Amino acid sequence: MGGPAFYESRTGAVLTSRNNCFGSEGAVGRRYTGVMASLVKLAAAPKLDLGLMKAKQDTLFGILKPMRRVIIAYSGGADSAYLAWAAHRVLGVNALAVTADSASIPESHKNDAEAFARECGFRHEYIETREFDNPEYIKNDPNRCFHCKDELFTRLEIVARERGIQHIAYGVNVDDLGDYRPGQHAARLHQAKAPLVDAGLTKAEIRELSRLTGLSTWDRPAAACLSSRIPYGTPVTIENVKTVERGEEAIRALGFRQFRVRFHGKLVRIEIAKDELAMALTPEMALRFVEIFKPLGFHYVTIDLEGYRQGSLNAVLADADPH
Repeated sequence: MGGPAFYESRTGAVLTSRNNCFGSEGAVGRRYTGVMASLVKLAAAPKLDLGLMKAKQDTLFGILKPMRRVIIAYSGGADSAYLAWAAHRVLGVNALAVTADSASIPESHKNDAEAFARECGFRHEYIETREFDNPEYIKNDPNRCFHCKDELFTRLEIVARERGIQHIAYGVNVDDLGDYRPGQHAARLHQAKAPLVDAGLTKAEIRELSRLTGLSTWDRPAAACLSSRIPYGTPVTIENVKTVERGEEAIRALGFRQFRVRFHGKLVRIEIAKDELAMALTPEMALRFVEIFKPLGFHYVTIDLEGYRQGSLNAVLADADPH
């Protein structure tokens, strides 16, 4: 794509970046253990067709090229990172990755997003979102994600208009279409593009293509905003999500890689990936959890014996709808 790309940090500094994404052995790559990498590889690789994946990637490049200029809604997760890389590969400096600077996004995730942008040399900026000013978001009903994404795409549209950019794209993939995700409705209302879906790419294919390309995000654990840790009906506040963030950062420091801290008022429910659950179920680790969460204001500290699973708080929606 020629020449250095530019990256804008949250402090406003503009830095030149080296134009490669092979950071799996670098600082970002070391944050994720071989356990997660092995699980992803073993679960996904036997079912994947390399030729088909490459064809889908070529289709993705073909979808992006006519856009000419595009904003990528970039969280730093595996999907949006792959999309940001692809847009940069096809469009160079005409692709701009934008991350929401929101209290609902962990600071560690923002740091990871910055690091990957530097690795790949693509343009990256932050935009402030104000979903916590919206009473409809704070009340935390099942449409919370709609209000979050509506705010994000509204802000991105302002940036697009100011800079003469016609297209906004986000990193939803084919596997995401089956879950309850009101944020996708907001994306459709704002006419945000879904290139990964249009190319027919699944989560496993995105991870494997990322691995083959050398992207350090290929085995990044699944992530979601901090507000997703709060059960529907419990108001989402900056205080609540920051409490969850402090708890999750402390668990990460203990060596766990895939987990969630679920906020239930004065009770915390900790979900740990099944392959890591045995490490959590020891008297010594139980004491560590108590030492972490009691000072955060929880009266009761619990571990969910079903382990980590995506969207576990959506189970109440199924209970409420007999059909």
